[in-house]
Amino acid sequence: MNINDKAIVKEYFNSTGFERWRKIYGQDEVNKVQKDIRIGHQQTIDTVLDWLTSDGNLANITICDAGCGVGSLALPLAQSGAKVYASDISSKMVEEAKARSSTLTQSQRDKLNLSMQDLEQLSGQYHTVICLDVLIHYSDKDIAKMISHLAGLAQSRLIISFAPKTFYLTMLKKVGELFPGPSKTTRAYQHPEQTIREILIDNGFAINRTGMTSTNFYYSRILEAVRHS
Repeated sequence: MNINDKAIVKEYFNSTGFERWRKIYGQDEVNKVQKDIRIGHQQTIDTVLDWLTSDGNLANITICDAGCGVGSLALPLAQSGAKVYASDISSKMVEEAKARSSTLTQSQRDKLNLSMQDLEQLSGQYHTVICLDVLIHYSDKDIAKMISHLAGLAQSRLIISFAPKTFYLTMLKKVGELFPGPSKTTRAYQHPEQTIREILIDNGFAINRTGMTSTNFYYSRILEAVRHS
């Protein structure tokens, strides 16, 4: 993410955007479009949770949740026994995730590490690295570098979601841009799936499982990539 995009995203999710997305990712009353996005986002979370729980080894692995938001994925992973290192560029999002973690038991909270960091700052090694609904903030010229960075953190597996670039979705995005809302202040980048697949392959990964979430206002392609042994 270039400096301008990063500054815009950080400011947005620490100000007007925080309240909007806190409501979307919660149980508060929201409008029709926001409710549709809430449903779509939760479907993406559920897809990834289903993949991870079906493997039957959550208690034995470490997970990096890169761009954790309010903890929609990190909290249920900690509940399921995984050691989770979750971070977000927005301090307000991290604070909200910490507040929501109060519903966990003490032993579950002990498995959850929450911190404020942007993706470029992340370091260390984790069995699985997950980055959901974040790559939409990275342009074509930045996406390969960011995915390569995330891949370098993953010992065994990388799970990412992104907005797929198709003719239909590109036209839908253009129509949406004709009616900007007061809280739409960040750029949303789409990426061709083949480009993302090639980046993963170039970093020594093979595609294992795929998913697609598609609602009226939310589109997310999910790829699970595993490192070649």
